Amino acid sequence: MAQQPEVKYRKDYAAPAFLVDKIDLRFEIEDTETRVHSRLVINRNDKTPAASTLLLDGSARLLSVAVDGQKLAEERYRLEDGVLAVLDVPESFILEVETSLDPASNTSLMGLYASNGNLFTQCEPEGFRKITYYPDRPDVMAKFSTTIVADKQKYPVLLSNGNKVGEGMLDKKRHWVKWVDPYRKPAYLFAMVAGRLTALKDTFTTQSGREVALEIWTEPADQDKVQHAMDSVKRSMKWDETRFGLEYDLDIYMIVAVGDFNMGAMENKGLNIFNTKYVLARQETATDDDFEGIERVIGHEYFHNWTGNRVTCRDWFQLSLKEGLTVFRDQEFSADMTSRAVKRISDVIGLRASQFPEDAGPTAHPVRPDSYIEMNNFYTMTIYEKGAEVVRMYHTLLGEEGFRKGMDLYFRRHDGQAVTCDDFRAAMADANGADFGQFALWYSQAGTPVLDAEGRYDPVARTFTLTVAQSCPATPGQENKQPFHIPLAMGLVGEDGQDLPLKLAGSDTAPTTRVLELREERETFVFEDVPSRPVPSLLRGFSAPVRLNYDWSDNDLAFLMANDSDPFSRWEAGQTYAERLLRAEIAARADGRGVTVPAAFVDAFRAVLKDHAADPAFKALMLQLPSVAEIIELLDSADPALIHEVRETVLTALAAELRNEWREAYELNTTREYRPQDAGKRALKNRALSMLCRLGDARALESARDQFIKADNMTDQMGALIALRDTGSAERDESLAEFARRWEKDALVMDKYFTLVASSLGAGTLDEVKRAMSHPAFSIKNPNKARSLLMTFGRNMRHFHAADGSGYRFIADQVLALDALNPQVASRLVSVFNRRKKIEPARAALMKAELERLMAAQLSKDVYEIVSKNLG
Repeated sequence: MAQQPEVKYRKDYAAPAFLVDKIDLRFEIEDTETRVHSRLVINRNDKTPAASTLLLDGSARLLSVAVDGQKLAEERYRLEDGVLAVLDVPESFILEVETSLDPASNTSLMGLYASNGNLFTQCEPEGFRKITYYPDRPDVMAKFSTTIVADKQKYPVLLSNGNKVGEGMLDKKRHWVKWVDPYRKPAYLFAMVAGRLTALKDTFTTQSGREVALEIWTEPADQDKVQHAMDSVKRSMKWDETRFGLEYDLDIYMIVAVGDFNMGAMENKGLNIFNTKYVLARQETATDDDFEGIERVIGHEYFHNWTGNRVTCRDWFQLSLKEGLTVFRDQEFSADMTSRAVKRISDVIGLRASQFPEDAGPTAHPVRPDSYIEMNNFYTMTIYEKGAEVVRMYHTLLGEEGFRKGMDLYFRRHDGQAVTCDDFRAAMADANGADFGQFALWYSQAGTPVLDAEGRYDPVARTFTLTVAQSCPATPGQENKQPFHIPLAMGLVGEDGQDLPLKLAGSDTAPTTRVLELREERETFVFEDVPSRPVPSLLRGFSAPVRLNYDWSDNDLAFLMANDSDPFSRWEAGQTYAERLLRAEIAARADGRGVTVPAAFVDAFRAVLKDHAADPAFKALMLQLPSVAEIIELLDSADPALIHEVRETVLTALAAELRNEWREAYELNTTREYRPQDAGKRALKNRALSMLCRLGDARALESARDQFIKADNMTDQMGALIALRDTGSAERDESLAEFARRWEKDALVMDKYFTLVASSLGAGTLDEVKRAMSHPAFSIKNPNKARSLLMTFGRNMRHFHAADGSGYRFIADQVLALDALNPQVASRLVSVFNRRKKIEPARAALMKAELERLMAAQLSKDVYEIVSKNLG
């Protein structure tokens, strides 16, 4: 039985007893060992009680400890449970520590590790302690200098944070490079890279006229896939200057791409280390989604230079201070670079698919958590995506000008500091004279608020009355919730499809979209001079991360789908209509009745397909049904097989009834050459192809096979394969096998192959996944491969939830295998069990049995925390 690890609580925060003014690091890289010498200038923190024992975090092999040049005898220090206690230290002193590392054996990919013969670091959140002994916490900020010594032939490139200040040869074989970062930073932002790499180089001239060197380092074979990333860097730098007045502050900005990486990327000061997935792209190997994802992640990590590096978080409970804010910034950047409407809808789809279930499950936690066992487990959708929604609500409430004033004050107050979510909230409030006291509940209360809205039109008084009640379900440790401060953006759509002026009683303004500020459990708003019964358009732009209930008729929803001026609300009307249909048909099928698709629903889809003036990318989103996972969240005791069956039946009916319209959409959006600006057309074309192929007719299958063969870009190759994936046809098998042969040497494209295999709805998928694990391109040690194959299968609602429990057993086995190698990836995988209590009893019992089997094993803290919460 796994034992309960220590729980850390936010309420126990205490300022560090000692501060580090400066740290000088020296890495001596040898063939089988890397030695690290650290020299720390330390002063007692005069804002804390006097202390004579220095506590340092660490897990590396300790070789020596010295204070003020004197090597310490063993009785002067203690080392136990990852803490080095140095006894009887003066108020100010120099500490020197020497450690020994074996990067090649570090499969956790935290600290210093090896990948394909090169060395990389990952220190957030607590990886620096794997390198040396240090007060490894965000509120200890020091100036770093780093000297790296290595064989020049084996490691010609030596990189670290800041600016390069010197380099040379020690002898005929070994060379050294020294880097100095002039800005204070916590240890989690340290980075070091050594290896055989090549760089694409460029420059950027800042708004003040400084020239910044730009370098993107990859393995030599990948340099032909870097130009898009470089262009994205320059667009990010320009956007941050224009939107927020923030200029880059070092002489050089570097990105290094590595194939073995637990995360998407890391914002280490001046030396961002990236997963290759978010750097490498050319049209033959990357989809349109990949190109957009690269630009988004590059923007995100670059924006961290100010929101995360220059101003960082005081402790890890405040993680959303930097991550939620920076996600908001990268969302806004992407919206400005692409389609704002499509970007907003895509973000909400992701939030609902992953964060809403997290909020309703056993691992629910506030945006600012109160406790954790393993910090790696709190890099969650709640911290990132819900945190971004919290920041967006400031923007909605204050407007663009008010939000910018708050940001400017935040930087003036806190540049160079480690601060809290409350400090950000105070800056927003103080800059605008706003009251955000109640808004603080968004940081402390978990769960997704529910808005129950009612509307009533009075034709005699010509008024429309909207009543809104808010509530929030109980979550672990939080049974009763106080009312939130919620911005509800809304409009009223008149009979002619046009927005009506919104004149509230007692108000002098009448905008067509108004933001109502909800603060009470129940509130009523009366709109005057409403000429006829309107259809309310509620939660425009998804102005708050809530669930909204309103009793629209089917005709109302179809009307909003056709007329709402707010793109999100137009899309939302279609999703609500589809959810209502699916739930009704699931209930009918459970009672033994057949599934029928009303003509009005088909006509609503037909209207979207025939709207040739609409953005094709927006249409592609409008033409999707809610996923099985989304429907599960709306039901109690959900049967995934039944939901899947009903959803497939509805999709097939839409395909059959609209066959001609789908064919027309496919042909009208097929282009002769690949152009980035045609991404929306490709999205709609491939959506249409997928719908046609589900009918199984020879013409559609031939079209998909032909598209696969002739495609000059990965978007169309993948579009054809996704269309064929579930058909069980010869075209499917031939294309998938050919795809694997063609790309077997390209690691990132093979990730797409593994995703295709694991996401298939066809019979025998689990056996195909098991065979794929033996493919030469697959390694369970590589996080990208594990995510592509294993995590994708865990999200395959049909096969993971197989009635015999085979999907559960398979994933539990892989969690155990991964936990011995990389606990962080293993904990992500085990989270697919989080929705056990939403599933019908027979399957839920099988899931519980696998969780109990895991609990009986010797688990890492990472996995233990997730499993124990699932069984709690």
